[in-house]
Amino acid sequence: MQSTWEEAHSIALRELVEKGLPFSEIARSLNARFGTAYTRNAAIGRARRLGLSVPARVSTAGPFPALKKPDARRIHEKRARNLLKSATKPTALERAASLQLRCVAVTPRHLALVDLEPSDCRYPYGGDAEGEPITFCGHPRREGSSYCHQHFHLTSLPEPVEKPMPAKTPLRLVEAA
Repeated sequence: MQSTWEEAHSIALRELVEKGLPFSEIARSLNARFGTAYTRNAAIGRARRLGLSVPARVSTAGPFPALKKPDARRIHEKRARNLLKSATKPTALERAASLQLRCVAVTPRHLALVDLEPSDCRYPYGGDAEGEPITFCGHPRREGSSYCHQHFHLTSLPEPVEKPMPAKTPLRLVEAA
């Protein structure tokens, strides 16, 4: 095995590892003694290739406590509970299928798209089942909307409550320097 480490460097590395010095100090010592540029990782790698016992890392208990090993039984029970919860909840498609939105205040005229006038409501009806035609409300539409008054409120988000505006403070001009 060819190496860029000279024999004298390897011998010094052995001595320093036997003293129990950290590899950062070992690398600094080798560099100072031989004028080299070995890194901490280079010293660790060479020590492992030489079969030297690398000192175990000193574990520093940080601010986090050691985590317990997860209990397989508890994990299994929690997954079973979650499965039961998800099985009882209807899916989004099931919830949507059960919803029947309709506007009670309006009896639609069920006009075809080609029969609509520019001022007619364009709220659609039908088209849910295969081959069912789509018709439109056809009542007079609200100003600035494609829908009549009732369908506008059915399809629109609630109007936001106006937030009070901060008091206006008069600005005073100051002479620039």
